[in-house]
Amino acid sequence: MAATTIEWTEATWNPVTGCSKVSAGCANCYAERMARRLQAMGQPNYRDGFAVRCHPHMLDLPLRWRKPQMVFVNSMSDLFHEDVPLSFIQDVFTVMDRAHWHVFQVLTKRSERLLEIASLLDWTPNIWAGVTVESGEYLRRCDDLRMVPAAVRFVSFEPLIGPVPQPDLSSIHWAIVGGESGPGARPMQPGWVLDIRDACREQGVPFFFKQWGGCNKKKAGRLLEGRTWDAVPRVRLRGLAVVH
Repeated sequence: MAATTIEWTEATWNPVTGCSKVSAGCANCYAERMARRLQAMGQPNYRDGFAVRCHPHMLDLPLRWRKPQMVFVNSMSDLFHEDVPLSFIQDVFTVMDRAHWHVFQVLTKRSERLLEIASLLDWTPNIWAGVTVESGEYLRRCDDLRMVPAAVRFVSFEPLIGPVPQPDLSSIHWAIVGGESGPGARPMQPGWVLDIRDACREQGVPFFFKQWGGCNKKKAGRLLEGRTWDAVPRVRLRGLAVVH
């Protein structure tokens, strides 16, 4: 199992690696930094650095993990990148369907392609669909997400680099908020976080606060108004009910 320190998941799986910048949130991409480091270390999957590459030999990994896990799909890429063939995306979905004891969290900034091919994919109840919204400028991604027939649809407001006033979270089942971390991290304002937290409260959406971020994210911590916020949607994996 590829264990991870990402607070809202338990494992990562990268049948695709590499990406390209598509919006403002990509400017200080942690995955790009990590890919360059792994390339220098001689890791075979990153021999081409951060270029988009599909790895068929990685497809069956979740089938070997017998303990049920929350699995973040492509923490080092974007499954809906334009350079990933539809046939390979369908292969990934076939594995996720077969590994029904896991929950797979598929997160993308490319909501247009997600929506374009959603009807060609088998959205079994253990496959969650998510989009990244780094500021109010990208709220249109939520509109695309609402049209995807996933049992759970979630929004990651990370890195949150601008306000998202009065977000419409209808048909959204989970919201994650986090500040940018690492070199050149752009600061996140508390008011931006509270706006989303309050919208979640008003609209009945589970709210997860990941981190304040910054150059020293451990020191900054993840307390908001003196407490942690770790709400996660619960589902019956072979049913469609979502319990907030």
